[in-house]
Amino acid sequence: MDITYVYTRRRSEFGRPCGFSDRPAKVTADIPPEPSVASAFVLRNPVDTYVQHTSDMSEHEVNTERVEVESRGVNHVEGGWPKDINPQEVEQTIRFRKKVEKDENYINTITHLGALMEHCVKQNNAINIYEEYFGEEEAAEVEDEPPSAKTINVISKLTSAFDVLLSKRDPNVTKRTATHLSWHPDTCKKLAVAYSSLEFQQDAKEMSFDSYIWDLENPNKPELVLKPSSPLVSLEYNPKDSHVLLGGCYNGQMAYWDTRKGGLPVEVSAVEVSHRDPVYGAVWLQSKTGTECFSASTDGQVLWWDIRKLSEPTEALVLDITRRGLLENALGAVALEFEPTMPTKFMVGTEQGIVVACNRKAKTPLEKITGTYSGHHGPVYALARNPFYPKIFLTVGDWTARIWSEETKESPIMWTKYHLSYLMDGCWSTARPAVFFTARSDGTLDVWDFLFKQNDPSLSLKVCDEPLSSLRLQDDGSVVGCGSKLGTITLLEISAGLCTIQRNEKTLASAMFERETKREKILEARHREMRLKERARSGGREAEVEERPAESAQEVLDRARREFFEDIEAELQRRAQAETQHLSSALQVKDRAGEETAARGEESRLPKARDGEEAKDAA
Repeated sequence: MDITYVYTRRRSEFGRPCGFSDRPAKVTADIPPEPSVASAFVLRNPVDTYVQHTSDMSEHEVNTERVEVESRGVNHVEGGWPKDINPQEVEQTIRFRKKVEKDENYINTITHLGALMEHCVKQNNAINIYEEYFGEEEAAEVEDEPPSAKTINVISKLTSAFDVLLSKRDPNVTKRTATHLSWHPDTCKKLAVAYSSLEFQQDAKEMSFDSYIWDLENPNKPELVLKPSSPLVSLEYNPKDSHVLLGGCYNGQMAYWDTRKGGLPVEVSAVEVSHRDPVYGAVWLQSKTGTECFSASTDGQVLWWDIRKLSEPTEALVLDITRRGLLENALGAVALEFEPTMPTKFMVGTEQGIVVACNRKAKTPLEKITGTYSGHHGPVYALARNPFYPKIFLTVGDWTARIWSEETKESPIMWTKYHLSYLMDGCWSTARPAVFFTARSDGTLDVWDFLFKQNDPSLSLKVCDEPLSSLRLQDDGSVVGCGSKLGTITLLEISAGLCTIQRNEKTLASAMFERETKREKILEARHREMRLKERARSGGREAEVEERPAESAQEVLDRARREFFEDIEAELQRRAQAETQHLSSALQVKDRAGEETAARGEESRLPKARDGEEAKDAA
């Protein structure tokens, strides 16, 4: 709780009664009239204004007025006496009169309340158009459906799978890219957005450096304007202290803000000890003090910081997968992932499409890089572990999104199809284990549910006509924020079917991941055996090559020319042999045809000769 005023008083004066005294009137402010503004005065016409002021009433009311039933007489009872009551019996008469009094008291009470509530009901005769009806029934229907048809049935039942809650553009004239989003860790009613232009040498002179914190309940203007020394590329709320934010700048510096102290950074790291390229990843660490963090940049370094002392980093790691520790061989980092449940492990997505797995607690810098995962043709823009199964992680880059397991490093266990447009960001659903989101450069948001469909997204939504650059999901999984290249922030409320975990979904997702991991392990073992056989087969050839003496450049050229002409001569000989075989086969066919013709002629002459001999004999 923020302390606004502090009152001090002596302990002996506590409990002493206050003494008031009269004093003359005192003028605190005197504002003289200004005739110049009289012309701008507009007289307001009388209007009827309703106020929310009615009589105080309780839910239950007791009528203490006595109803004189006796004055009406027993013969005036409506409907007459019941047949089972004898008017001459005193006890039955008293019992019946009490019943009649009770009924009449109830009727009078309702009539009295109706007259009092009529005016109040007229004033509050409004309907909440955002109220959801029959939500429990829909949820019950969804749970009873088979897992294979849950998602599509839920989408078809609801009027829309997404509701647009907010769409805000960059307030500046020169639009910048919304590079990173961060939700408030406590209320989720505030969104911190980092704005920066990532196009090389495209920064205009009048381009603003400001980033903003938006309040969803008052989206007309930013709640707070953050004023860094260089445009922010990454921005993150502190999960332990929601007033503190960490930012990574375009020039490589690190800064942090305290919202209670205004929009200027509390402390900024020195340029000499900071990154040399834009800071694409800035993540808070799980620590007792809540002040430790680390950052990654395309300069190939991962630096650890303590915001209480930003004068120098506490630790550094060079992303050299050759394990030589050379900065010129380092891979540029564009994505950073850290899971609080695994405090010693973290992962880095690089510009070269390689994911580097690291262990901070290793003894030597060479041992901190534990492995690599290679599968993308371009930079890995997004890297996130599954919140339900931390050993499963998602990577987004080039035209695909890929799902990996820590146990298989040569290939992913699952992947999406190749899209026509580039994928810019992605994240897992925090509510469902097999659902994840991807943002494309054509402004489309895709929702994938691998339990339902693997070849195509379960839902695609055209958010805007400009490329989407960033994506962030609320902790409860009900609202997703999308940032575009022109600084447009669009908040989408997800339907219950996409953010409510279904029955047996965890079991089905776990079985799917285990099955695909086992399949990839078998394929990796088979590929390893094939590589070993190929290496053994090529070992003899390499030995022959090594036995040859070193050749000069002229000898290499002569040998290449000789081999070239030998190949040409061999090809000409092969063609000549082929033609010779073709001609010989054609001649054989021709000879065979001639022999068959001669045989047919001989057969035709034999009957004629035989007929001639018979004719001579007859003569």
